[in-house]
Amino acid sequence: MFSMLERLSDRSRDGALLVARLALSAIFIPSGFSKLQHHEAFAQSLAERGVPGGLAMAVLAGAVEFFGGLAVAAGFRVRWSALLLLTFTLVATLVSHRFWEFADGERMRQYVQFMKNVAIAGGFLALAAAGAGRFRIGR
Repeated sequence: MFSMLERLSDRSRDGALLVARLALSAIFIPSGFSKLQHHEAFAQSLAERGVPGGLAMAVLAGAVEFFGGLAVAAGFRVRWSALLLLTFTLVATLVSHRFWEFADGERMRQYVQFMKNVAIAGGFLALAAAGAGRFRIGR
């Protein structure tokens, strides 16, 4: 039974990595694009959270999110792109989802968002370890 599962896993590895890359990047591409389109509003929200750097930080974050998401989806330099988005996700989590600062219902909502981002970071860590698989751009 286990040997059959291992053979199935080996045969579907590349397809599974493609689906994982597309799923992980699906949230980052439109979010990053939106941040780039509305960089001034995003810069204001960062300032309200105490993030220094204003507009430059907003544009940098949007670019990392958008282009990193595109790179992961396309399978371009996936290990590096996954590590970049892993770092981005952890920083964004600590900036935006500080659940310990809230009370009652909002605390739980922020906690769920915090843990969702921890799970996404775990996906990027696994992708960085596994690589892009066969279906990718470049070597």
